[in-house]
Amino acid sequence: MNNSSPEGPDSGVVRVYDTTLRDGTQGEGVSLTVADKLRIARRLDQFGVAFIEGGWPGSNPKDAEFFARARDEEWKTSKIAAFGSTRRAKVAPEDDANLKMLIDAGTPVCTVFGKSWTLHVTEVIRTTLDNNLTLIEDSCAFLKAQGRRVIFDAEHFFDGYAADASYACECLQAAIRGGAEVLVLCDTNGGGVPWRVLNVVKEVVAKVNHPIGIHAHNDTGCAVANSLTAVRAGARHIQGTVNGYGERCGNANLTVAIPNLELKLNLRCLPEGHLRELGEVSRYVAEIANMTPDESMPYVGRSAFAHKGGVHVAAMRRHGASYQHIDPELVGNSMRVLVSELSGRGNVLSKAEELGVNVDGLDEVAALQALKESEARGFSYEGAEASFAMLLERRKSDHRPLFTVVEYQVIVGMRQGSEQYSEATVKVLVGDRTYHTAGDGIGPVAALDCALRKALVADHPTIEQIHLADYKVRILDGAYGTEAATRVLIDNRDEHNRFWSTVGASHNIIEASLQAVVDGLEYGLRQNGLSDTDRT
Repeated sequence: MNNSSPEGPDSGVVRVYDTTLRDGTQGEGVSLTVADKLRIARRLDQFGVAFIEGGWPGSNPKDAEFFARARDEEWKTSKIAAFGSTRRAKVAPEDDANLKMLIDAGTPVCTVFGKSWTLHVTEVIRTTLDNNLTLIEDSCAFLKAQGRRVIFDAEHFFDGYAADASYACECLQAAIRGGAEVLVLCDTNGGGVPWRVLNVVKEVVAKVNHPIGIHAHNDTGCAVANSLTAVRAGARHIQGTVNGYGERCGNANLTVAIPNLELKLNLRCLPEGHLRELGEVSRYVAEIANMTPDESMPYVGRSAFAHKGGVHVAAMRRHGASYQHIDPELVGNSMRVLVSELSGRGNVLSKAEELGVNVDGLDEVAALQALKESEARGFSYEGAEASFAMLLERRKSDHRPLFTVVEYQVIVGMRQGSEQYSEATVKVLVGDRTYHTAGDGIGPVAALDCALRKALVADHPTIEQIHLADYKVRILDGAYGTEAATRVLIDNRDEHNRFWSTVGASHNIIEASLQAVVDGLEYGLRQNGLSDTDRT
């Protein structure tokens, strides 16, 4: 896709302008180093967005350093843009520090924002309406004369249009006279709704006869809808951020807007085939920004194509389009089946296939009933698929456990007035042999784990490769206080960097923990192809 020129309203191409590195970092909790920004910019360039806004070089040293380092990079598909404001009212363009820093940034594109709402002109920057038009035209013309491609962001455009439509459009005409190649209508306060955006953009497209863009904030929860509506009304330039990061409620989420544009409106945003990278790009940016991914996000979230209801899963087993609006592979995602008390027989079979569990000799109806009974007691298998695999395994007609915990005991106390200790003893049946071992640890779960491993290591030496990676506790019915049922989730890993999760539930937190520990160890051993007859 050629990113060299703007497109008109009849074009089948929408140019994506990513502002994650500037507007996105204004979101609460988002902070990027210069190295972070360069890594994200490189990934966005590979992804194929048309423009990458690197920051505001006049606002802080970090952004100035980004542009200095970006000049040494080879950008293959994206144009780097520097962002700034129109000149100050009493300063000539060539003397304005902000405009000079935009030029010094050395980017091929400069995005300059100016006021289009009379309230901001008279009350915020406190100048005359006529002078504001001069500021816009002079600033764009100065940047254009310096060989820069100019994008004009009409700040607060929709509020300005509501207050004085004629003046808001005069601001756009001033930018056109100054040489701006795209006029971006900004819903800066994020108060827009789709029907109003539709009417305004249609009117502007008809009046100005110039390429139009949209920059929407999400304060009404409509940023993506407003952006898509603007495109349907004739805009062919869309600004937003990866995962919707941004000030207040965020910006238009490009990981939602882009697939909607390509798959629902049949408009090209990315190079051919690059939409399949969408999920990876979303996770990559979230990881660098140290933000927890939203698993319910459309298209890229882990739950976007997850199916839980038994009726849904049964239909999905017959036809993949029955409960999915697109093939998840188109956006780099995959279909998942969840198991819970809402499951049907199809959930059990689908999850067994997904986990690689051989269903020969499995009574699916009995397994489904066991699942529902377990969930009624507080178990949850959605985040503990290894425990579900063990539930299925234990209900196969030819099942032979690798080991069985016959008895256990845990002692917790304190010595010498301050030293706390935990000791555990277990009696474990392995084949036809019984082991009685003891272990200690910082806490009762560690002591149990230690004692259990001592009992198993002789028959299953690879147990030493299995490690507890995380331990989580959730109180299920806090109204009962210390008598409340408790759910324990344990994440396990092995030497091959494989991870699996298990669950336990009981009114006794030690019992719940032991259930999860036992599932984690037996699942890990079975993953290594061991059986109860394996010995060193």
